[in-house]
Amino acid sequence: MSTTREINPFVKSALEYGPVLIFFVAYLRFKDETFTLWGTDYSGFIVVTAAFVPLLILSTGTLWALTGKISRMQVATVILVTLFGGLSVWLNDERFFKMKPTAIYLLFAVLLAIGLARGQSYLKFVMEEMMPLNDAGWMILTKRLMLCFFGLALANELIWRFASTETWVYFKTFGLTAAVFVFFMTQGRLFQTYGLEKDEN
Repeated sequence: MSTTREINPFVKSALEYGPVLIFFVAYLRFKDETFTLWGTDYSGFIVVTAAFVPLLILSTGTLWALTGKISRMQVATVILVTLFGGLSVWLNDERFFKMKPTAIYLLFAVLLAIGLARGQSYLKFVMEEMMPLNDAGWMILTKRLMLCFFGLALANELIWRFASTETWVYFKTFGLTAAVFVFFMTQGRLFQTYGLEKDEN
């Protein structure tokens, strides 16, 4: 039997998106500050990153405790944030944390590509209850999302390497989320064409 429990949608959204928004606000507040800890100077970005990692772990753990379930994508995100965020703090090098979205989107894209190579849509396993599509629809959507993830990974690499840290923070906080939202909004024709009818009598 499923142990998944429903919680207040506002609480769920706060736990999922709150850490990212807190990171954004904290970065704007401390971006020009330098903190000296144990004889080493750390930029505001590094200090905010150090706070963000445990905050994300705590919020994800709380979501798991309240709902009884977290997605594999959330687990992968926490692991990669901890890895790359930890490296940034440990080595006092913000580049590692900036690489994190690249790693996340590449991971998702490669997993989808592996499924496609095997004639399967791993996306269907994750989102089938949310979007009832036939098999052909799932394969098309998976191919498109795979390309979208590869594109986002490339975009993140270009932004963090050639733009300012502040530009990257805006891009990470709003641009990446908006890009995924716009992607699904532009798939309306596919959902209409390949959606399953619920007309059981």
